[in-house]
Amino acid sequence: MTEHTPAAPMPVPQGKVKGWLHEYWISVLSLIGFLIFWELICRFDLVGSYQLVPPSEVFEVFIEKFYDPDPDGATLLVHTATSLSLALGAFVMAALVGIPLGLFMGWYKPFRVLVRPIFDAMRPIPPIAWLSLAIIWLGIGYTAKVFIIWLAAFVPCVINSYIGITLTNPVLIRVANVYGASNWETFCKIGAPSAVPMIFTGLKLSLNAAWTTLVAAELVAANEGLGFLIQMGRRIARPDIIIVGMITIGLAGAAMSALLSWIENRFASSRTL
Repeated sequence: MTEHTPAAPMPVPQGKVKGWLHEYWISVLSLIGFLIFWELICRFDLVGSYQLVPPSEVFEVFIEKFYDPDPDGATLLVHTATSLSLALGAFVMAALVGIPLGLFMGWYKPFRVLVRPIFDAMRPIPPIAWLSLAIIWLGIGYTAKVFIIWLAAFVPCVINSYIGITLTNPVLIRVANVYGASNWETFCKIGAPSAVPMIFTGLKLSLNAAWTTLVAAELVAANEGLGFLIQMGRRIARPDIIIVGMITIGLAGAAMSALLSWIENRFASSRTL
């Protein structure tokens, strides 16, 4: 019996490596050029200091906010933790409700006929439009903020789960029916698994929606959070504080999206084993 040695991995073409490095350096130089341009227009007083500050000062304030609670009453880590608890709490609840709802709407016609008209009527309404009702129903505390963010995150979960399961290969459904599988078994073993890529797409959109709605939700009687930090920067005419809050929102959002993409890749690879 002959032994089979594993095949060596295919080498990456040098052209692709050089192309990737070329694009990488173009992106880096573009960012550096933007920061230099930003610094110069501030240093030469082309814009007022009450309108914009140079990136070097923004960086200093960013570092200071890690240990200095002034002028808004909390450090950057406290603001970030507060916002994360709001956004992630609403995001998880939106996923727990929206994904099953979308799957059932796409698979069971009676359920779709019952629920979809209500969903279609509510879907175009911006989450911020619910702010006044949220205050009347839930007060001005944590629950009202979570409700506003939940509304923003809920819609993408439903829509993408619905589309994902409606794209199930009909041949696989017919094969399952031929072998005597019940409708529920077909749903669990064929319909729902086939919708997983679209479900993860919906989760990414939902996470982005939750994070971008955060600033508006924290207008409701907040005293901590990145949205509150931005609002305080506006009230005291501190553009550096505003930009620090915006940058932190961007960095945290990118980190959460990257984490979700990593989970998706791990989940997809485990399904192919």
